[in-house]
Amino acid sequence: MNEVLLKILEIIIYFVIGIVFCLIGYFILSKSKKYNLNKEIDEGNKAAGIMVSGLFIAIAIVMSGAL
Repeated sequence: MNEVLLKILEIIIYFVIGIVFCLIGYFILSKSKKYNLNKEIDEGNKAAGIMVSGLFIAIAIVMSGAL
């Protein structure tokens, strides 16, 4: 039973680390652009949404290799 709880705790920790890295990456990306990325996505700009989803996928791939 302890092993199961330990694995669940590890999953939660990796999940939180992944979310934090995605938020950091999004923050860096949004600050490096001259336009408001949130506004562009809200207005339905598909290219901005694809760019952000690509960023999240890239961070996930790098993290899966590192962890």
